[in-house]
Amino acid sequence: MAALQLLLATHNAGKLAEYQRLLQALPLRWRTLADEHITAESPEDGGSFMENARNKAAFYAQLSGCLTLADDSGLCVDALQGAPGVHTARYNGVQTPYPAKLALLIDALRTIAWEQRTAQFHCAVVLADPSGKFILEAEGKCAGRIALAPAGNHGFGYDPLFHLDAAHCTVAELDDAHKDRISHRGNAVRALLPQLQALAAHAAAG
Repeated sequence: MAALQLLLATHNAGKLAEYQRLLQALPLRWRTLADEHITAESPEDGGSFMENARNKAAFYAQLSGCLTLADDSGLCVDALQGAPGVHTARYNGVQTPYPAKLALLIDALRTIAWEQRTAQFHCAVVLADPSGKFILEAEGKCAGRIALAPAGNHGFGYDPLFHLDAAHCTVAELDDAHKDRISHRGNAVRALLPQLQALAAHAAAG
């Protein structure tokens, strides 16, 4: 049975691992930017997560000649008027390590009461063909609040600070299976799953 070849447009090993878990039931042959020897960075100057995801998907699909899955995701904190939002990865500088980003966020919310520390993880996912045409797209969210201090060793990025009321812990304290069931990325991918299954079935039949 032929597998559908899919380029995942990220340099983030954590994202790659999540997508491989979320789509493990599909007959996919994953390609990475490293596999394609692509070091170029797509511009991330869009005004929304979806705009950035579309830009990335088209950029890497045209550059690689591959069917390409791209996402843009980030953290929106209500007490900060939605910041860092689309600037999440660049919060306090692109090269700033995440412990420093987390420390900056904690400091920004130091006077904010627990009840007002609400936040959402957002994810926009787009699939583009080699011409740059958008084939599929979806968005997902996960609601929580910003913890008073980091906790947990799983996940990546802002996971140690994102507290889930229902689970009574941060995302970084969840195992992979639990995270995938509730995460913004998991919710976005599940919205695409029927269409991705149809594409994979078509590739297998061909």
